[in-house]
Amino acid sequence: MPTGAMTPPPAAQQPTETLIEFPDNRLLIDLCGEYDRNLADIEQKVGVQILRRGNQLAIHGEDGAREEAAQILSSLYERLETGKSVEHGDIDREIRMGGSEADTGTRAGDQLEMFKGGTVEIKTRKKLVEPRTDAQKAYVMSLFNNELAFGIGPAGTGKTYLAVAVGVSLFIQGHVDRIILSRPAVEAGEKLGYLPGDMKDKVDPYMQPLYDALNDFLPGKQLAKLIEEKRIEIAPLAFMRGRTLANAFVVLDEAQNATTMQMKMFLTRLGEGSRMVITGDRSQVDLPRGVQSGLRDAERLLSHIDKISFNYFTADDVVRHPLVAAIIKAYDADSERAQSDKDRRA
Repeated sequence: MPTGAMTPPPAAQQPTETLIEFPDNRLLIDLCGEYDRNLADIEQKVGVQILRRGNQLAIHGEDGAREEAAQILSSLYERLETGKSVEHGDIDREIRMGGSEADTGTRAGDQLEMFKGGTVEIKTRKKLVEPRTDAQKAYVMSLFNNELAFGIGPAGTGKTYLAVAVGVSLFIQGHVDRIILSRPAVEAGEKLGYLPGDMKDKVDPYMQPLYDALNDFLPGKQLAKLIEEKRIEIAPLAFMRGRTLANAFVVLDEAQNATTMQMKMFLTRLGEGSRMVITGDRSQVDLPRGVQSGLRDAERLLSHIDKISFNYFTADDVVRHPLVAAIIKAYDADSERAQSDKDRRA
C-alpha cells in the first residue's frame, strides 16, 4: 500500500499538489503503464496533472479532483500488490465506482469464495471479470442471490457478457451441470432470406454473440468439447418448448424480441437446482408491428414477486467505446422529445 500521504497545507494557503509515495518501483512502473498511458488516462478523465518524481507521483489540480485521483492511484497500486494487472478497464472501473467495492456485503459474499474481502470478481478459465459500474456490481450480485434475474438496459452495458461469465464461473466450480444459452431468432429489421446449410448453420448467425462471450471465458478446445457433450447448449428460443431445465445456468438474451407466449414458455422451463437470467433492451424490439414484447409483460407481471430481481442499466453504464454512450443518450433524448410533443398534441 502506498506509504505517502497528502502534503499538509501551510496555514495561510491552499495546497497546490498532492504527493503519493509508492515503495515498490517495479509496481509503480506497471501503475504508470507503457509511456505513462495509465497516468494520461486518469489525467484526462479526472481533470488533473500527474508528474512522476522518483518513486512519488505529484498530482496537480482542484482539491476534489486531486483527492479522487489519489484514491484511484492508491486502489490500482493495491491491485498490483495482489498480483493482478492494471488495464484500461480497471482504471475505468475505479473512476466509475470510486472504491465502493469495499462496501459490498451480501449473502453471496458469505456463500461464494469469489466475494472474499468484499470484492466482486468472476473467475473463469481464461480471465478474471470484474464489474465496472455500480449497476453492474449490483447485477452480478443479484445473479448469485436470485434464481431468476432480469438485466434490462441499452446495448454495451455488459448484461449478457456478465451473465455468461457468472454461468461459466458456477459451471467450473460445479454449482451447475450445464450452461444453456438462448435467444429469439429474430432478424434486426432486415430480411436475410433463406440461409444455406443444416439447422446449426441456419441458427448460428443469430447465436454468434453468445459464442463470442463463451470464447472469452473458456479455451477453444474445452469449449468445443463441452458443446459436443451438450454440457453447453446454444439454441434458439423455439427449441426450449417442452423441456425442463434442471441443474443448469440458463440465459435468455435479446428477450425484448420474445413474444408474451414465448416468454411464459421459457420462464416455466426453470427446473430444480437451476438459475435463469433474462437480458434485453426495450428500445430495440424487432417484433412485427402490433406484437407485444414478452419482456415488457414480464416486467409488469413479475416485478412484485420475491426472489425475482430486476436490474436496470442506463447509458452511464455503457462499457464499450465512449461514443456508444453518447449515441444512446442522443437517441433517448430524441425519443423523450417526440413523446413530449405527442403528449402536448393529445
